[in-house]
Amino acid sequence: MTKENQRSIPFGYKLIAGLLSFAAMFVIAMVFGAADTTIGDVWLAIASDATGDTLSMIREIRLPREIGAIFVGSALAVAGAIMQGMTKNPLADPGLLGLTAGANAALAVAIALLPSANSFHLMIACFIGAAIGAILVFGMGAMKKGGFSPLRIVLAGAAVSAFLYAVAEGVGIYFKISKDVSMWTAGGLIGTSWSQLEIIVPFIVLGILLAVFLSRQLTILSLSEEVAVGLGQKTMQIKTVLFVVIILLTGASVALVGNMTFIGLMVPHIVRAIVGTDYRFIIPMSAIAGGSFMLFADMLGRTMNAPYETPVAAIVAMMGLPFFLFVVRKGGKAFS
Repeated sequence: MTKENQRSIPFGYKLIAGLLSFAAMFVIAMVFGAADTTIGDVWLAIASDATGDTLSMIREIRLPREIGAIFVGSALAVAGAIMQGMTKNPLADPGLLGLTAGANAALAVAIALLPSANSFHLMIACFIGAAIGAILVFGMGAMKKGGFSPLRIVLAGAAVSAFLYAVAEGVGIYFKISKDVSMWTAGGLIGTSWSQLEIIVPFIVLGILLAVFLSRQLTILSLSEEVAVGLGQKTMQIKTVLFVVIILLTGASVALVGNMTFIGLMVPHIVRAIVGTDYRFIIPMSAIAGGSFMLFADMLGRTMNAPYETPVAAIVAMMGLPFFLFVVRKGGKAFS
């Protein structure tokens, strides 16, 4: 498809196509798994009060898990899009720039010091850890004159992530909770419950709504900060709010599924190829595409080696690493 044809298709049609693809992926993810189910079973489980082992499994295990996948995928994709727009860095991603590592380290500390902590406490810890990780990375990136170059930010992210993962490992070993931390961070969506979703989903919804609300300002920021200032934007306030949005989305995601890298890198690049460079279109489409991608990855994790689980983080990494190398080789312009 040429760029001229791409621009000639109204965004509404692209949005409808994205929603239809998302709905199809949700149905596929709900039907396929270690337990054999049909579309009829899924419909009965969601739309009726009928009982049975299969219907209970769908309601209490598979449905909350897939809803969790939708919101985590959307959150990480939107966070990645915001980071790429704010930093003008095509390699920006919450996992690559230290946010998920910071949240992971804080999660380990919280599990060690507060053994009775519930999902809300762990999520607050993840917010704090994500903020610390981001501050460390951007602080290191800005230490030299002319900071925030894409290369320097990625190198700082790699260094900070390695340090924070080491902190998490050290805390796990010292307090003899390595198994608990590993189960939480590597388990992905296994065991996602309705009670966890009730706590975490509102924060993700709030973050995405704020991102949509500020998408016009983000578009101007992504082009030129000088232009943004010239148009009367309060760039520091906007960046601060967007920074809080990134922490909300990343912290809530790590609290639910642990480490998940590359979703925030891949999805916005692919979306940009479809809808262009206007963040009023990129943000909502990234939310839809991120949810669809996470549903697909989780479905693969449940079916590749059924009845055993393949960690969804490993599947995402296997797809994300070649994409990362491709973007690096193309200088970040592969899908722009």
